[in-house]
Amino acid sequence: MKSSFRLFVPGLMALLLVACASPQTRIDKNPEAFNSLPAEQQALIKAGKIGIGFDETAVKLAMGEPDRITQRTDANGVSLVWRYTRYEDQLGAPLYTGFYHRGFAYPFNSFYGSGFYGPGAGFYPYYLSSNTRQERDHVRVVFTDKKVSAIEEEVK
Repeated sequence: MKSSFRLFVPGLMALLLVACASPQTRIDKNPEAFNSLPAEQQALIKAGKIGIGFDETAVKLAMGEPDRITQRTDANGVSLVWRYTRYEDQLGAPLYTGFYHRGFAYPFNSFYGSGFYGPGAGFYPYYLSSNTRQERDHVRVVFTDKKVSAIEEEVK
């Protein structure tokens, strides 16, 4: 019974964390903003997508908070660029981040180093100690005059 409970709690926590990242959860937290949007924007947001003309609130409902925000200046003026980032190793395999990896003990001795990470020691060591970690923007959202003016998405 005790070992079943130990397996159930981390599984439940992982499920809750995944649910927090969904568009529906963000919609449920801010129904007034969602209901004020046109029907076509609402449909895209429910699918986790965005479109030209979306404001910042609509983008956050669909995709969540950006990982980084940068400013771009060109001949047309100043734009904000919201970047949604993935971390991967040099072969393109994803490196997962976040609380999903917190609080566990991982003894390891591998390509990525050796040591022991216990509860409270931080994130999963694969992410922290990877000397081949690469950061890549998989979506860039460009805002001009507080509206989406361009969307760059990784397709391959």
